[in-house]
Amino acid sequence: MPENVRTVRRPATDGVPPFDLSYVRTGPRTSTPTVIIPGGPGLASVLPYRGLRRRAARGGLDVLMVEHRGIGRSRHDLAGHVLPPEAMRITAVLDDLAAVLDAEGVERAFIVGSSYGSYLASSFGVRHPERVAGMLLDSALQSTDDLALERARLRSLFWDADDDLAQGVRRLVADGIDERVVLDVVRAAYELAGPDLVAPLVRHRHGLAWRALAAYASRDGSVARIPGIYEFDVVGTIAFRELHYGAPADGLPLDPALTYAPLASRYPAFAGEPYDLTAAASGFDWPLVLLTGDRDLRTPPEIAERVARTAPDATLVRIRNGHSALDTHPMALLNAARRLVRGRQHLLPGDEAALDRLPRTGLSASFPALLRPLARLDALTHRRVRRH
Repeated sequence: MPENVRTVRRPATDGVPPFDLSYVRTGPRTSTPTVIIPGGPGLASVLPYRGLRRRAARGGLDVLMVEHRGIGRSRHDLAGHVLPPEAMRITAVLDDLAAVLDAEGVERAFIVGSSYGSYLASSFGVRHPERVAGMLLDSALQSTDDLALERARLRSLFWDADDDLAQGVRRLVADGIDERVVLDVVRAAYELAGPDLVAPLVRHRHGLAWRALAAYASRDGSVARIPGIYEFDVVGTIAFRELHYGAPADGLPLDPALTYAPLASRYPAFAGEPYDLTAAASGFDWPLVLLTGDRDLRTPPEIAERVARTAPDATLVRIRNGHSALDTHPMALLNAARRLVRGRQHLLPGDEAALDRLPRTGLSASFPALLRPLARLDALTHRRVRRH
């Protein structure tokens, strides 16, 4: 049965034209639904997560997903024009979420956010605390200052260590491979599958697996847009103006600030974050679950650990995973969300091994299974070339 995509009219504000904001609601109706917010900025909600919502409904979850302004079905104003950069403000996105709750007659909801979506979830808790019944932060993004944690974790693994992996990465950079591409590829490989996939990649950097990961993870000067799936072009304004995606490089190796550097000239300079979420977490008095992956290099586990120490009713859940369980291990996220909704979130730390064993679904989850045969083929080809 096709989903019923609904809209709520968002009025003109501060020179931004009115537009229709799209959203979907699936599963058994309850008085307190679960709002799931994807990452990005740039990921759509309606089209990419249909399978997730079907699984959530089978598990009894009442799910709301809102199409982020500037993306997919919420991309255009009433005249058919793409929403302008002026419309891209985190506070406006938060009020969009509240408007959908109003349209559905919902007073409070469980707020689940992944990566950038976790930043929106926490910010929603600051702007609309009376509407939060509970919260789940998957790969918690909390502060632009946490770039320092990201840098430290990347360099400790891939540059400073005295092992074959770091030696291989240093050799790639010494051989003249673009440092930004090296970082993007090895980070994606590590998050998706761990060091066992990174090792053959650095040995066979001209192979099929390397090229596939470079296409998947690396950015150039073009702005990625897959209509209805991932549309960074307009919402990138938020990334640079409020989340500091254009942070200056620190001059040291493997700087994650380089990832978005090719796009910085297209967007406004950093103007500041809307909230101090690090400080605000102490006031999150609702049940809070922090889901963190042990291989997460973009939002390292130290961030979730800090929030867990600060928030008064926090449950930290560690799983064997990379970044964004919503995209790489959605069954773990849905099971954690179900426990939260049922008020049994404090049992989750004892279920970490069971969460790890759940089947992994979705494109990102299946990508490692596609990459490993390519890596084996690269190794075989390399051996044949050396013999001849």
